[in-house]
Amino acid sequence: MAFTHSDTAHRTTPFWAVAVAFLLVMAYSTVPTPLYPLYQQLDGFPVSVVTVVFAAYAVGVVASLFLLGHVSDWMGRRRMLVIAILISALSAVVFMVFTDVPGLLVARVVNGVSIGVLTATATAHLGELRARARPDENAIVAASVAGGANLGGLALGPLIGGLFADFLPHPLHLSHTVFAMVLILLAIAVALVPETVTPTLRAYRPQKVAVPAASRGQFIAAAFAAFAGFALFGLFTSLAPSILVGIFEEDGHLMAGITVFLVFGSAAAAQVLLARVARRTQLLFAAVACGIGLLAIAGGALAPSLALFLLGGIIGGAGVGALFKCALATASEIAEPGRRGETLAAMFLVAYCGLAIPVLAIGGALTVLPQITVLLVFVVLVGIVTVAAALRMRRIAR
Repeated sequence: MAFTHSDTAHRTTPFWAVAVAFLLVMAYSTVPTPLYPLYQQLDGFPVSVVTVVFAAYAVGVVASLFLLGHVSDWMGRRRMLVIAILISALSAVVFMVFTDVPGLLVARVVNGVSIGVLTATATAHLGELRARARPDENAIVAASVAGGANLGGLALGPLIGGLFADFLPHPLHLSHTVFAMVLILLAIAVALVPETVTPTLRAYRPQKVAVPAASRGQFIAAAFAAFAGFALFGLFTSLAPSILVGIFEEDGHLMAGITVFLVFGSAAAAQVLLARVARRTQLLFAAVACGIGLLAIAGGALAPSLALFLLGGIIGGAGVGALFKCALATASEIAEPGRRGETLAAMFLVAYCGLAIPVLAIGGALTVLPQITVLLVFVVLVGIVTVAAALRMRRIAR
């Protein structure tokens, strides 16, 4: 029996509903990036505190990833997605009510919890919905959409936050109010999509973490790559506005949003464009792009040249996007039978530690050293680790 175009569209509507929800929830997680200078002006805290607020988000992600990220396997994808979206809406309410540091910390932890639940659940749900709608289609389509929604959302959020900050009134309240309403509507929409897992009763346990002993060297190389790559993301997501003001005397909030958008956007684009390229070629691209990109970031900061700095962010972001994709593929391949989720959990743990720990170290260093010195040291260290990890992974890649 042949399906008409309208039949196909109807069958794929739930897939795209979840994809849009995934995109917008991820976007909301980075909306506060260009708003941090406004919070600083309002509450009078230093740049180092921004790094702590940002790290609170990563703590929430890591905690929920291992405590709740796997629960949808037996509680149901749809149910956990709705819960994740509503937790994100709760974080928006906290942002609306509190503008001081304690309130920001709570809001970011809560938002991180929602992302930890969302990422694995939405990725799995998209794959299952697409397989139902188009069983003969290559699974790479669903994986590409999931990856695009993940990194694309992270790229879109700062751009939206910058628009609120520069062109709309009361951005610290209006941005979160609008997203709270959008998130509630998304929760309703997702509640209407089909369930792809039969809920079952099961004793709860936290996610296990496993590193295959026989492939530990491969895992360590990939883990270093994930850690360093996410450290670069963390730098731009947490401190882009402060860097723009302190080094380039550029205080536009939209410019801060555009800067982060370019980094994450290039990472998402690289993952899509290199999807069918051999992994060894991807890793060579990642090594070259990370090296050149980080050199350009350093050169732009020293010159100072904002154009060179942004170009470095774009090139480096593309390199990190390819590198992290290869790291996840490596972890998936070397996992022992029946323990793939546990091995991937270990990789995500290392990645999100890369998002938090270096940023906290930067915050501490900023209390005693000039911003340009801290930035250059950070760029050199990340450059060495990303290039070395990419080349090491390439030597042992299949």
